[in-house]
This record gives sequence, C-alpha cells and structure tokens, in this order.
Amino acid sequence: MAKAKRVLKWQRDPEGMRLRILEAAKQEFATYGLAGARVDRIAANAGANKRMLYYHIGKKDDLYLAVLEGAYEKIRAEERGLDLEHLDPPKAIERLIDFTWNYFIRNPEFLALLNTENLARARHLKRSTKVKSMHSPFVEMIRTVVRRGVESGDFQVAVDPVQLYISIAALCFFYLSNSATLGVIFGRDLLTKEAKDERLDHMVALVLAALTGKSFAAFGKNKSASLRSPAPHPA
Repeated sequence: MAKAKRVLKWQRDPEGMRLRILEAAKQEFATYGLAGARVDRIAANAGANKRMLYYHIGKKDDLYLAVLEGAYEKIRAEERGLDLEHLDPPKAIERLIDFTWNYFIRNPEFLALLNTENLARARHLKRSTKVKSMHSPFVEMIRTVVRRGVESGDFQVAVDPVQLYISIAALCFFYLSNSATLGVIFGRDLLTKEAKDERLDHMVALVLAALTGKSFAAFGKNKSASLRSPAPHPA
C-alpha cells in the first residue's frame, strides 16, 4: 500500500520529480565527474529510485546531457534579464563582465560541468538539439551593444561578439578554476573578497580599454553600485 501511494504521488507531480532528479544529478556530476557519478546516489538524493530516473530522463548519458542543457539554459536566461540594450554601451559591457564573474562565483558546479565536458571533447554536447539555438540570441545581444558603441563613438572597432564573450568568460574562468595553483605560485589568497573585487575591477578596465582605445587607468575602480549583479533570491 505504501509503495502504491509513493507511485501515485510521483505520477501527480512528474515535473517536480524531474526537477529534483536534475538538481541531484547536477551536484553529483559536478562533484564526481561523469565517470565517478553514480545513478544510485542521484536517485537517492532526489528521493526517487532508478526506475523513476530512467522513466523521467533516461540512462546516465541522457541524464548528463539534460544537466548540461539545463546549466546553459539557466545562465542564458539570467543574461537575458541584464537589460543591456537600455544601457550606454560601456556600461552594458561592464554589466556583462560583472554578471559573468559573479555568476561563475555563485555557481561553481557550472564550471565543474564545463571542465568535465571539455575533457570529453564536448562529446555529449554535440548531441544536443537545444544548445546552439539558445546561444544565438545572446550573441546578437552582444553584437547590438558593440554596434551601438561604434555608432556612438564609444568603441573604436566592431569586434566579433563571439570573440568578445569568449575573452570575458576566459578572464573570469581561468582565474577561478586555477585559483589554488595560482595562489601557491604567487603567494596570494585569490579568493578573498578584496582579491575578487580587485580582479573584477581589472577585467572591466582591461576590456573597456581594448574596446574604447582609452588608457587602462581611465577605468580602474570606477564601478557604480547599481551595476552590481543582484544577490540571488533565497530558495
């Protein structure tokens, strides 16, 4: 009887069960990688069983791909809310850098998933029918900001929006993913609040100096509090 009731509850809330499975899987894959992840642990942490997991999503590789797609959907959705089109181009780029930096800090599992998939040479991501389509509007958003900047005279050149975003993401990603080794090499704690604030200031100045042709010094320590990424809402 108890088992029957559990099945009925699962059937009444299939989307809730799917979301719990995906969240448990995200944490599992981020912690252990694809090879070390265990479906039994994912099911237990989601309050499910392997039969439910296979019913809602599929086998381990399907689950991993669903987690990857969900991770990209989440960051792209938040980027769409940045309202870059209503900011002056330099402020829009500053907001994008600020968001990317703080998103990576708030979501270390996202970086872990990227590391895992790159080690796999994007084998799973190549199967996705969703990822490319969700990135096109984001690229166009950056392209529009750059074009407005050139038209207004703020930027000197219409850089490739893909190259620009890769540069921004790389400046953020490398620092965070390599902070342990870099900290030992240079004798600094790179994850203190002061160190992270200094890094953000440096990245903003570096990118804006490249886009505007102005001195790096013109942009240092000149951030408005209104441009800070909002703190995440409590769950």
